[in-house]
Amino acid sequence: MFAEVAAWLAVLAVCVAAVLFGQTARTRAGRRRRSRRARVGLFLSLSGPWLAFLAGAAVGFVTGAWLTAAAVGAGGVVLVALMGLTLDPR
Repeated sequence: MFAEVAAWLAVLAVCVAAVLFGQTARTRAGRRRRSRRARVGLFLSLSGPWLAFLAGAAVGFVTGAWLTAAAVGAGGVVLVALMGLTLDPR
């Protein structure tokens, strides 16, 4: 039980760090119009980590494998944040 709680707290910390990192994509840009690719990248940078966190929690709830779902969720959060960074490389 303790391992699962600690793992999900770590996933939450990774998610918060990814969202704060994604804030740099929003504040770096000026007032000019973004391309469609850049808008998708910004969405992934800001909202993607939370969606990956929720998807990992849903998988854990459905399967009951909370520790494995936390590991996959953390990887998903990092993957989505990196995808957002590469799509909006400013």
